[in-house]
Amino acid sequence: MSKKLTIGMFGFGVVGQGLYDIIKTKKLNLEIKKFVIKNAGKARSLPAELFSTDANDILNDPHINTVVELIDDADAAFEITKKALSSGKNVVSANKKMIATHLQELTSIQQQYGTSLLYEGAVCGSIPIIRNLEEYYDNELLHSVSGIFNGSSNYILSKIFNENQTYDTALKKAQELGFAETDPTLDVGGYDPKFKLAIVASHAYGLFVDPDTILNLGIDKLNDTDIRYAKEKNLKIKLIPLAKEVSNSEVVLYVLPKFVSKDSILFNVENENNGVLVKAAFADEQFFYGKGAGGHPTGSAVLSDITALRYDYRYEYKKHLDAQELTYTTNVDIKVYFRYTDENVLENIAFKNITERFYGEDHKYVIGYLNLQEIIDKRELINQPGYFLAEIA
Repeated sequence: MSKKLTIGMFGFGVVGQGLYDIIKTKKLNLEIKKFVIKNAGKARSLPAELFSTDANDILNDPHINTVVELIDDADAAFEITKKALSSGKNVVSANKKMIATHLQELTSIQQQYGTSLLYEGAVCGSIPIIRNLEEYYDNELLHSVSGIFNGSSNYILSKIFNENQTYDTALKKAQELGFAETDPTLDVGGYDPKFKLAIVASHAYGLFVDPDTILNLGIDKLNDTDIRYAKEKNLKIKLIPLAKEVSNSEVVLYVLPKFVSKDSILFNVENENNGVLVKAAFADEQFFYGKGAGGHPTGSAVLSDITALRYDYRYEYKKHLDAQELTYTTNVDIKVYFRYTDENVLENIAFKNITERFYGEDHKYVIGYLNLQEIIDKRELINQPGYFLAEIA
Protein backbone atom coordinates (compact mmCIF):
# COMPACT_ATOMS: atom_id res chain seq x y z
CA MET A 1 0.00 0.00 0.00
CA SER A 2 1.25 3.47 -0.82
CA LYS A 3 1.76 6.01 1.92
CA LYS A 4 0.23 9.49 1.79
CA LEU A 5 2.55 12.29 0.79
CA THR A 6 2.05 15.77 2.19
CA ILE A 7 3.94 18.10 -0.10
CA GLY A 8 5.57 21.48 0.28
CA MET A 9 6.55 22.96 -3.08
CA PHE A 10 9.20 25.59 -3.72
CA GLY A 11 8.41 27.54 -6.89
CA PHE A 12 5.28 27.87 -8.96
CA GLY A 13 6.67 28.72 -12.37
CA VAL A 14 6.32 26.88 -15.68
CA VAL A 15 7.25 23.45 -14.29
CA GLY A 16 5.42 23.98 -10.99
CA GLN A 17 2.20 24.95 -12.72
CA GLY A 18 2.62 22.11 -15.21
CA LEU A 19 3.03 19.68 -12.33
CA TYR A 20 -0.03 21.07 -10.55
CA ASP A 21 -2.11 20.74 -13.74
CA ILE A 22 -1.14 17.06 -13.98
CA ILE A 23 -1.75 16.34 -10.27
CA LYS A 24 -5.25 17.81 -10.22
CA THR A 25 -6.33 15.43 -13.02
CA LYS A 26 -5.15 12.36 -11.08
CA LYS A 27 -6.53 10.55 -8.05
CA LEU A 28 -3.34 10.17 -6.06
CA ASN A 29 -2.66 9.69 -2.38
CA LEU A 30 -1.03 13.08 -1.95
CA GLU A 31 -1.76 16.65 -0.92
CA ILE A 32 0.05 19.90 -1.67
CA LYS A 33 -0.12 21.80 1.61
CA LYS A 34 2.02 24.85 0.89
CA PHE A 35 3.81 26.69 -1.94
CA VAL A 36 6.79 28.92 -1.18
CA ILE A 37 7.31 31.55 -3.87
CA LYS A 38 9.53 34.62 -4.34
CA ASN A 39 7.00 37.19 -5.54
CA ALA A 40 4.16 37.54 -3.04
CA GLY A 41 2.38 40.19 -5.11
CA LYS A 42 1.96 38.13 -8.26
CA ALA A 43 -1.60 37.09 -9.11
CA ARG A 44 -2.16 33.35 -8.59
CA SER A 45 -4.87 31.00 -9.76
CA LEU A 46 -4.99 29.24 -6.37
CA PRO A 47 -6.13 30.51 -2.94
CA ALA A 48 -3.70 33.00 -1.36
CA GLU A 49 -3.42 31.00 1.89
CA LEU A 50 -1.59 28.24 0.00
CA PHE A 51 1.33 30.59 -0.72
CA SER A 52 4.16 31.90 1.45
CA THR A 53 7.52 33.60 0.98
CA ASP A 54 9.03 31.95 4.09
CA ALA A 55 10.93 28.70 3.42
CA ASN A 56 10.50 27.65 7.05
CA ASP A 57 6.74 27.33 6.52
CA ILE A 58 7.64 24.16 4.64
CA LEU A 59 10.95 23.11 6.17
CA ASN A 60 9.74 23.37 9.79
CA ASP A 61 6.29 21.89 9.24
CA PRO A 62 6.32 18.37 10.77
CA HIS A 63 3.28 17.34 8.73
CA ILE A 64 5.05 17.93 5.40
CA ASN A 65 7.02 14.78 4.55
CA THR A 66 7.93 15.59 0.93
CA VAL A 67 9.59 18.68 -0.54
CA VAL A 68 9.36 19.45 -4.25
CA GLU A 69 12.05 21.95 -5.26
CA LEU A 70 11.45 23.77 -8.57
CA ILE A 71 13.33 27.07 -8.30
CA ASP A 72 16.02 28.56 -10.54
CA ASP A 73 18.54 29.59 -7.88
CA ALA A 74 20.96 26.65 -7.52
CA ASP A 75 22.53 27.93 -4.28
CA ALA A 76 19.15 28.47 -2.59
CA ALA A 77 17.95 25.10 -3.92
CA PHE A 78 20.95 23.37 -2.35
CA GLU A 79 20.30 24.90 1.08
CA ILE A 80 16.62 23.92 0.86
CA THR A 81 17.43 20.38 -0.25
CA LYS A 82 20.16 19.87 2.35
CA LYS A 83 17.96 21.07 5.22
CA ALA A 84 14.95 19.05 4.06
CA LEU A 85 16.92 15.80 3.72
CA SER A 86 18.64 16.37 7.06
CA SER A 87 15.30 16.85 8.80
CA GLY A 88 13.80 13.61 7.50
CA LYS A 89 11.91 14.93 4.50
CA ASN A 90 12.28 13.36 1.07
CA VAL A 91 13.00 15.70 -1.84
CA VAL A 92 12.17 15.80 -5.54
CA SER A 93 14.14 18.35 -7.55
CA ALA A 94 14.52 19.43 -11.17
CA ASN A 95 17.51 21.71 -10.55
CA LYS A 96 20.27 20.18 -12.69
CA LYS A 97 22.96 22.71 -11.72
CA MET A 98 22.39 22.19 -8.01
CA ILE A 99 22.37 18.40 -8.30
CA ALA A 100 25.41 18.20 -10.60
CA THR A 101 27.44 20.53 -8.38
CA HIS A 102 26.55 18.96 -5.01
CA LEU A 103 25.61 15.36 -5.84
CA GLN A 104 28.35 13.69 -3.82
CA GLU A 105 27.46 15.63 -0.66
CA LEU A 106 23.73 15.10 -1.20
CA THR A 107 24.28 11.37 -1.63
CA SER A 108 26.10 11.26 1.72
CA ILE A 109 23.29 13.18 3.43
CA GLN A 110 20.72 10.71 2.10
CA GLN A 111 22.73 7.81 3.44
CA GLN A 112 23.21 9.49 6.81
CA TYR A 113 19.55 10.37 7.39
CA GLY A 114 17.82 7.61 5.44
CA THR A 115 16.03 10.05 3.17
CA SER A 116 15.60 10.09 -0.59
CA LEU A 117 16.44 12.68 -3.25
CA LEU A 118 14.98 11.99 -6.72
CA TYR A 119 15.66 14.14 -9.78
CA GLU A 120 14.39 12.54 -12.99
CA GLY A 121 13.00 15.91 -14.08
CA ALA A 122 16.48 17.46 -14.01
CA VAL A 123 17.66 15.54 -17.08
CA CYS A 124 15.94 15.49 -20.49
CA GLY A 125 12.42 16.45 -19.49
CA SER A 126 9.98 13.60 -19.98
CA ILE A 127 12.63 10.95 -20.81
CA PRO A 128 13.12 8.53 -17.86
CA ILE A 129 16.85 8.16 -18.35
CA ILE A 130 18.06 8.36 -14.74
CA ARG A 131 15.91 5.53 -13.47
CA ASN A 132 16.79 3.42 -16.51
CA LEU A 133 20.51 3.93 -15.89
CA GLU A 134 19.97 3.21 -12.21
CA GLU A 135 17.78 0.12 -12.64
CA TYR A 136 17.76 -1.34 -16.16
CA TYR A 137 21.48 -0.83 -16.75
CA ASP A 138 22.57 -1.46 -13.16
CA ASN A 139 24.77 -4.44 -14.07
CA GLU A 140 25.43 -3.46 -17.69
CA LEU A 141 28.77 -2.46 -19.19
CA LEU A 142 28.06 0.88 -20.84
CA HIS A 143 30.21 1.96 -23.76
CA SER A 144 28.70 5.44 -24.01
CA VAL A 145 25.75 7.69 -23.27
CA SER A 146 25.21 10.65 -25.59
CA GLY A 147 22.46 12.57 -27.30
CA ILE A 148 20.54 15.81 -27.32
CA PHE A 149 19.95 16.94 -23.75
CA ASN A 150 18.86 20.56 -24.30
CA GLY A 151 15.55 21.38 -25.96
CA SER A 152 16.26 25.11 -26.34
CA SER A 153 19.42 24.78 -28.41
CA ASN A 154 17.92 21.93 -30.41
CA TYR A 155 14.88 24.06 -31.25
CA ILE A 156 17.16 26.84 -32.51
CA LEU A 157 19.25 24.47 -34.62
CA SER A 158 16.12 22.86 -36.07
CA LYS A 159 14.79 26.22 -37.22
CA ILE A 160 18.17 27.08 -38.76
CA PHE A 161 18.56 23.83 -40.71
CA ASN A 162 14.94 23.03 -41.54
CA GLU A 163 13.47 26.49 -42.12
CA ASN A 164 16.57 28.51 -43.05
CA GLN A 165 16.03 30.91 -40.16
CA THR A 166 18.93 32.97 -38.87
CA TYR A 167 20.38 32.18 -35.46
CA ASP A 168 19.00 35.44 -34.01
CA THR A 169 15.49 34.82 -35.39
CA ALA A 170 15.41 31.26 -34.11
CA LEU A 171 16.67 32.31 -30.68
CA LYS A 172 14.03 35.03 -30.40
CA LYS A 173 11.28 32.54 -31.25
CA ALA A 174 12.62 30.07 -28.68
CA GLN A 175 12.49 32.84 -26.07
CA GLU A 176 8.93 33.78 -27.04
CA LEU A 177 7.85 30.15 -26.61
CA GLY A 178 9.53 29.90 -23.21
CA PHE A 179 12.12 27.35 -24.37
CA ALA A 180 15.00 29.81 -23.84
CA GLU A 181 15.57 32.39 -21.12
CA THR A 182 16.09 36.12 -21.68
CA ASP A 183 19.78 35.36 -21.08
CA PRO A 184 20.13 32.12 -23.07
CA THR A 185 23.78 31.45 -22.16
CA LEU A 186 23.05 28.34 -20.05
CA ASP A 187 21.38 26.68 -23.04
CA VAL A 188 23.23 27.91 -26.13
CA GLY A 189 26.59 27.97 -24.29
CA GLY A 190 26.31 24.28 -23.43
CA TYR A 191 26.17 24.71 -19.64
CA ASP A 192 22.72 23.16 -19.20
CA PRO A 193 23.64 19.92 -21.04
CA LYS A 194 26.95 19.85 -19.13
CA PHE A 195 25.16 19.74 -15.77
CA LYS A 196 22.87 17.01 -17.10
CA LEU A 197 25.88 15.09 -18.42
CA ALA A 198 27.53 15.15 -14.98
CA ILE A 199 24.38 13.63 -13.47
CA VAL A 200 24.12 11.02 -16.23
CA ALA A 201 27.78 10.07 -15.78
CA SER A 202 27.18 9.48 -12.09
CA HIS A 203 24.42 6.96 -12.76
CA ALA A 204 26.07 5.44 -15.83
CA TYR A 205 29.59 5.02 -14.47
CA GLY A 206 29.47 5.70 -10.74
CA LEU A 207 31.60 8.85 -11.03
CA PHE A 208 31.22 12.11 -9.15
CA VAL A 209 32.70 14.70 -11.53
CA ASP A 210 32.86 18.42 -10.79
CA PRO A 211 30.99 20.02 -13.74
CA ASP A 212 33.52 22.86 -13.76
CA THR A 213 36.11 20.36 -15.04
CA ILE A 214 33.94 19.26 -17.99
CA LEU A 215 34.45 21.03 -21.31
CA ASN A 216 31.38 22.72 -22.74
CA LEU A 217 31.33 24.72 -25.97
CA GLY A 218 27.98 25.80 -27.33
CA ILE A 219 26.30 27.04 -30.48
CA ASP A 220 26.43 30.76 -29.62
CA LYS A 221 29.39 31.36 -31.99
CA LEU A 222 27.73 29.54 -34.90
CA ASN A 223 27.47 31.59 -38.10
CA ASP A 224 26.37 31.30 -41.74
CA THR A 225 29.67 29.84 -42.94
CA ASP A 226 29.40 26.89 -40.53
CA ILE A 227 25.78 26.30 -41.56
CA ARG A 228 26.74 26.46 -45.23
CA TYR A 229 29.56 23.96 -44.70
CA ALA A 230 27.17 21.55 -42.96
CA LYS A 231 24.53 21.81 -45.68
CA GLU A 232 27.07 21.30 -48.46
CA LYS A 233 28.10 18.05 -46.77
CA ASN A 234 24.46 16.99 -46.11
CA LEU A 235 25.05 17.30 -42.38
CA LYS A 236 23.29 19.01 -39.49
CA ILE A 237 24.82 20.51 -36.37
CA LYS A 238 23.56 19.27 -33.01
CA LEU A 239 24.77 20.17 -29.51
CA ILE A 240 25.80 16.81 -28.08
CA PRO A 241 27.05 15.80 -24.63
CA LEU A 242 29.05 12.60 -24.47
CA ALA A 243 30.01 10.22 -21.67
CA LYS A 244 32.19 7.45 -23.05
CA GLU A 245 34.44 4.77 -21.64
CA VAL A 246 37.68 5.11 -23.62
CA SER A 247 39.63 2.37 -21.85
CA ASN A 248 39.03 -0.23 -19.17
CA SER A 249 39.65 2.39 -16.53
CA GLU A 250 38.87 5.81 -18.03
CA VAL A 251 35.74 7.78 -18.95
CA VAL A 252 35.69 10.96 -21.00
CA LEU A 253 33.01 13.66 -20.69
CA TYR A 254 32.44 16.75 -22.83
CA VAL A 255 29.78 18.87 -24.56
CA LEU A 256 30.46 20.06 -28.11
CA PRO A 257 28.52 21.03 -31.22
CA LYS A 258 28.78 18.11 -33.62
CA PHE A 259 28.24 17.59 -37.32
CA VAL A 260 25.89 14.62 -37.67
CA SER A 261 24.95 12.72 -40.82
CA LYS A 262 21.68 11.12 -41.87
CA ASP A 263 23.06 7.81 -40.61
CA SER A 264 22.85 9.12 -37.03
CA ILE A 265 19.63 8.55 -35.12
CA LEU A 266 20.10 12.06 -33.69
CA PHE A 267 19.84 13.63 -37.17
CA ASN A 268 16.03 13.69 -37.01
CA VAL A 269 15.61 14.72 -33.37
CA GLU A 270 14.09 18.14 -33.91
CA ASN A 271 12.65 21.19 -32.16
CA GLU A 272 12.41 20.98 -28.35
CA ASN A 273 12.69 17.19 -28.35
CA ASN A 274 15.55 15.35 -26.66
CA GLY A 275 17.12 12.03 -27.54
CA VAL A 276 19.41 9.85 -25.43
CA LEU A 277 21.51 7.17 -27.11
CA VAL A 278 22.88 4.41 -24.89
CA LYS A 279 25.46 1.97 -26.23
CA ALA A 280 26.10 -1.08 -24.07
CA ALA A 281 28.02 -4.33 -24.20
CA PHE A 282 25.02 -6.64 -23.89
CA ALA A 283 21.90 -4.54 -24.62
CA ASP A 284 23.70 -3.09 -27.66
CA GLU A 285 22.26 0.26 -28.82
CA GLN A 286 19.07 1.75 -27.38
CA PHE A 287 17.45 5.12 -27.95
CA PHE A 288 15.16 7.21 -25.74
CA TYR A 289 13.16 10.04 -27.32
CA GLY A 290 10.77 12.62 -25.88
CA LYS A 291 9.97 16.20 -25.05
CA GLY A 292 12.91 17.92 -23.41
CA ALA A 293 11.37 21.29 -22.57
CA GLY A 294 8.07 22.65 -21.32
CA GLY A 295 6.06 22.57 -18.12
CA HIS A 296 4.03 19.44 -18.73
CA PRO A 297 6.85 17.16 -19.99
CA THR A 298 9.14 18.09 -17.10
CA GLY A 299 6.19 18.08 -14.72
CA SER A 300 5.43 14.50 -15.72
CA ALA A 301 8.96 13.43 -14.76
CA VAL A 302 8.67 15.24 -11.43
CA LEU A 303 5.34 13.52 -10.77
CA SER A 304 6.93 10.16 -11.55
CA ASP A 305 9.45 10.81 -8.79
CA ILE A 306 6.76 11.95 -6.37
CA THR A 307 4.67 8.84 -6.93
CA ALA A 308 7.76 6.64 -6.55
CA LEU A 309 8.25 8.12 -3.07
CA ARG A 310 4.86 6.73 -2.05
CA TYR A 311 6.61 3.34 -2.14
CA ASP A 312 9.84 4.56 -0.48
CA TYR A 313 11.88 4.43 -3.68
CA ARG A 314 15.53 5.53 -3.44
CA TYR A 315 18.46 5.59 -5.83
CA GLU A 316 20.87 2.92 -4.63
CA TYR A 317 23.98 4.32 -6.37
CA LYS A 318 25.24 0.77 -6.80
CA LYS A 319 27.76 1.68 -9.49
CA HIS A 320 29.51 4.03 -7.08
CA LEU A 321 30.66 1.01 -5.09
CA ASP A 322 32.92 0.14 -8.03
CA ALA A 323 33.82 3.74 -8.88
CA GLN A 324 37.46 3.19 -7.96
CA GLU A 325 37.76 1.09 -11.13
CA LEU A 326 37.03 4.12 -13.33
CA THR A 327 38.53 7.60 -13.49
CA TYR A 328 37.59 10.73 -15.42
CA THR A 329 40.07 11.63 -18.14
CA THR A 330 40.56 14.54 -20.54
CA ASN A 331 43.38 12.82 -22.43
CA VAL A 332 41.59 11.85 -25.64
CA ASP A 333 41.95 13.08 -29.22
CA ILE A 334 38.90 14.47 -31.02
CA LYS A 335 38.44 15.21 -34.71
CA VAL A 336 37.21 18.79 -35.04
CA TYR A 337 36.26 21.51 -37.48
CA PHE A 338 37.69 24.87 -36.39
CA ARG A 339 36.68 28.14 -38.06
CA TYR A 340 39.03 30.99 -37.27
CA THR A 341 40.16 34.44 -38.42
CA ASP A 342 43.69 34.97 -37.08
CA GLU A 343 46.56 32.70 -38.15
CA ASN A 344 48.39 33.55 -34.94
CA VAL A 345 45.56 32.01 -32.94
CA LEU A 346 45.72 28.83 -35.00
CA GLU A 347 49.48 28.60 -34.43
CA ASN A 348 48.91 28.77 -30.66
CA ILE A 349 46.59 25.75 -30.69
CA ALA A 350 48.46 22.43 -30.74
CA PHE A 351 46.68 20.33 -33.35
CA LYS A 352 47.95 16.74 -33.42
CA ASN A 353 47.55 16.89 -37.17
CA ILE A 354 45.51 18.84 -39.71
CA THR A 355 43.83 16.87 -42.51
CA GLU A 356 42.12 19.75 -44.36
CA ARG A 357 42.55 23.52 -44.72
CA PHE A 358 40.28 26.09 -46.33
CA TYR A 359 41.02 29.74 -47.03
CA GLY A 360 38.04 31.76 -48.29
CA GLU A 361 37.38 35.45 -48.81
CA ASP A 362 35.27 35.70 -45.68
CA HIS A 363 36.42 32.79 -43.51
CA LYS A 364 39.00 30.09 -42.89
CA TYR A 365 38.74 26.67 -41.33
CA VAL A 366 40.83 23.60 -40.60
CA ILE A 367 39.86 20.02 -39.88
CA GLY A 368 42.12 17.94 -37.70
CA TYR A 369 42.70 16.25 -34.37
CA LEU A 370 42.92 18.06 -31.04
CA ASN A 371 43.46 16.64 -27.58
CA LEU A 372 40.54 17.37 -25.28
CA GLN A 373 42.86 18.85 -22.64
CA GLU A 374 44.29 21.20 -25.27
CA ILE A 375 40.77 22.44 -26.05
CA ILE A 376 40.17 23.02 -22.34
CA ASP A 377 43.49 24.83 -21.92
CA LYS A 378 42.89 27.04 -25.00
CA ARG A 379 39.16 27.53 -24.48
CA GLU A 380 39.39 31.33 -24.31
CA LEU A 381 41.17 31.44 -27.66
CA ILE A 382 38.84 28.93 -29.27
CA ASN A 383 35.57 30.33 -27.97
CA GLN A 384 36.02 34.02 -28.76
CA PRO A 385 33.83 35.90 -31.29
CA GLY A 386 34.71 34.98 -34.87
CA TYR A 387 35.69 31.41 -33.99
CA PHE A 388 33.69 28.19 -33.87
CA LEU A 389 34.69 24.62 -33.00
CA ALA A 390 32.62 21.50 -33.60
CA GLU A 391 33.28 17.79 -33.50
CA ILE A 392 33.26 15.76 -36.70
CA ALA A 393 32.30 12.10 -36.48
